Amino acid sequence: MAGHGAQEHPHGADRLCAAGDRLYSRAVRRGRVPRQDAEPVPCLLELALLHPDPDDMDWLVPTSPQEVMTRLLRGVHDEVSASQRRVGSAVEAFEWYAGLGRLLQTPAGPESTAIRVLDGLSRIQAAMDEATAACTTEVLTVQPGGIRREHELSEGLHRALALRGRGVRMRDLYTHVARHGQGLLNYLELMGDAVEARTLDEVIDRLILFDRTVAFIPANTDRTMALELRHPALIAYLITVFERLWRLAIPLTAPLPDTGIEGISHREQSIAALLAEGHQDAVIAERLGISVRTARAHIARLSETLGAASRTQLGVRIAQAGLDGSPRTPVILPGRESPTAR
Repeated sequence: MAGHGAQEHPHGADRLCAAGDRLYSRAVRRGRVPRQDAEPVPCLLELALLHPDPDDMDWLVPTSPQEVMTRLLRGVHDEVSASQRRVGSAVEAFEWYAGLGRLLQTPAGPESTAIRVLDGLSRIQAAMDEATAACTTEVLTVQPGGIRREHELSEGLHRALALRGRGVRMRDLYTHVARHGQGLLNYLELMGDAVEARTLDEVIDRLILFDRTVAFIPANTDRTMALELRHPALIAYLITVFERLWRLAIPLTAPLPDTGIEGISHREQSIAALLAEGHQDAVIAERLGISVRTARAHIARLSETLGAASRTQLGVRIAQAGLDGSPRTPVILPGRESPTAR
């Protein structure tokens, strides 16, 4: 789609093609247009003149002409020394967009950009780079999943190094499983004191928050769309969630606490708690950032340790051992003698 648009719509926002002109003008007048109407003119999405409606992804809403004008002038300022001809073109476009601005019915203040849908990896990366460049004090992140692969860590490395160079502090939350990844350990060693990392059994979905003013969260399961959030109430809520998880998390440099039950690892204790809640193997694996095969291996070891011959019996044994969070009741594990038998 992106390549198609680049070939048939070789222009910038300062001079739209006829089809783009008509569709954008209609979007401004009506407030939104069906997504299918934009398929013949992909330039409007590529140039971010239209973007998905957060309330209904089948519709596209226009970027306000005022915001488009601001974007144009910023680009022109960067290139003015290289091309005076483009300055004149942008001034003409400014006047054109100003005329359309009078037709826009939606408010053009801070509320219009409180939630922005970023459609496509290139737009997500561009927005993240812009937020990184503007960040001056702090970045908070939540990174779900298991062991971080090298390419996942290297994708954002340029941003992390730029932040470190400006003295920005970073706090990252991972799952306990991530502790076993050498790539993450190498990354933290490279970043030094600029990054503080902690881990939990489970974390929420991905979150990146810059300077407590702008946050990014996924908008679909394959993470090809994201939401850029700037509304103060949403930002305050996400900060509260992060800080509460942070207080519960364990520093990556500290060992995980002992379960207090011989033969039961910390991960098996987490699996036991999720089993007690009635979750299936695939859900348990996803929430703990491990594969289904690994989850089932831990469940089998847990059954063996607790002497359970079935899932039903395993649930009873988990409750008796207090692995579901309830008070522990005496249970004799296979091969172990009851203290009262002596």
